[in-house]
Amino acid sequence: MEERLQKILSAAGVCSRRAAERYIEAGRVTVNGETAQLGTRADPARDQIHLDGKPLPKQAEPVYLLLNKPRGYVTTLSDERGRRTVAELVADCGVRVYPVGRLDLDSEGLLLLTNDGELAQRLTHPSGEVEKTYHVWVHGPVEGAAERLSRLRELEGEPIRPARVETLRQGAEAAKLAVTIHQGKNRQVRRMCAACGLEVKRLRRVREHTLTLGSLPPGKWRHLTAAELEALRSSR
Repeated sequence: MEERLQKILSAAGVCSRRAAERYIEAGRVTVNGETAQLGTRADPARDQIHLDGKPLPKQAEPVYLLLNKPRGYVTTLSDERGRRTVAELVADCGVRVYPVGRLDLDSEGLLLLTNDGELAQRLTHPSGEVEKTYHVWVHGPVEGAAERLSRLRELEGEPIRPARVETLRQGAEAAKLAVTIHQGKNRQVRRMCAACGLEVKRLRRVREHTLTLGSLPPGKWRHLTAAELEALRSSR
């Protein structure tokens, strides 16, 4: 059955669908010896599809991993600056998987990795507005911090959707907050806290969509359960 070429590359586990589009535009993909174009369709069972002159691997079985990312790791498969990557933490899973979304170097917690490009695309597309909950340890003027954060409607002139914020623990100058956002703009929670005069001491993602981090130790990963995968696929 013919499918869009970027979908075929993603399903083969060699890259994300967005990356596949860049590869096609760069002329790195051929179908039956002809350089492919965006919009090219092919049948992986019939056509010879090559990336950088090498045939695509047979489509891998879909794999879905939940990782508790520690601080100090970048959410990439390789890093030109030699920093540790999340790929190192899941290297023993047996297949090449890709992070779904990002957690910055100093953030930790729940990170989904998979070779299912279609699911990854759906979960990361802005129209999906996937909910994410973070536990955030802050220092500074913490009195009324949850209310101030929940009232934010823009960051540096850029509109944002309102967050749900709950105070989990509070002292005189420090607090632990639960912050739930829908958009996931770059470093959004940290920028929100900075806009409210709060210094983030620690940030951990504990929920994404229907997945929860639970008691998984830092640096460890596990396969999603059948129930988790079903909930993830069926939710909107």
